[in-house]
Amino acid sequence: MKPIRALIADDHALVRAGIRALVEKIDTVSVIAEAGEGREALQLIKELKPDVVLLDVTMPGLSGLEVLAETRKLLPDVRVIILTVHDEAEYAMQALRAGAAGFLPKSAAANELQLAIETVSRGETYVSGEVSKKTLLEYSRGLIEHRLARLTPRQREILTLIAEGLNTKDIGRRLNISGKTVESHRAQLMERLNIHDVASLVRFAIKVGLIKVE
Repeated sequence: MKPIRALIADDHALVRAGIRALVEKIDTVSVIAEAGEGREALQLIKELKPDVVLLDVTMPGLSGLEVLAETRKLLPDVRVIILTVHDEAEYAMQALRAGAAGFLPKSAAANELQLAIETVSRGETYVSGEVSKKTLLEYSRGLIEHRLARLTPRQREILTLIAEGLNTKDIGRRLNISGKTVESHRAQLMERLNIHDVASLVRFAIKVGLIKVE
């Protein structure tokens, strides 16, 4: 199994050295580079394409959030963990909304660093135990509401009827539109939600409250 390739970006040399020392104790992770400035970090990310970036928020040149935004745009597969001295939920929400895969205060325990790296490398999201778990719930709810907001009123209507168990013919009859139009709306809403089977559509509709389960 290949080691997780990590890049460390922090403007304080002693902090970088401390983080590197901790990371190098993790058998599953290999440090491939360090950066002490935002533009340098972004350049190294583009050149080396690490699996995980441990990124400080406050850096000269480009801030950590600016580096994160560019990384998400250019290399969306690179997983970024934001490291910061701030442990308030608001900072975690800001980082997650900007596209971070993880959020870890610098005051976190050393064993959390390994857990965070391994979690985000699996494609999951990690938020430190020091940060309220409500953060993840609020973040997830915000994502769901954003996805729902992308649907037209007609698409929401059809999604609700699909979730209630109606087939294409029944939906067309209920809304007084053709079966072909129903299928077109269903294809569009599936594309907008990035959901491609009826069972998942039903689960989504329940989660956002379009239908209720007795």
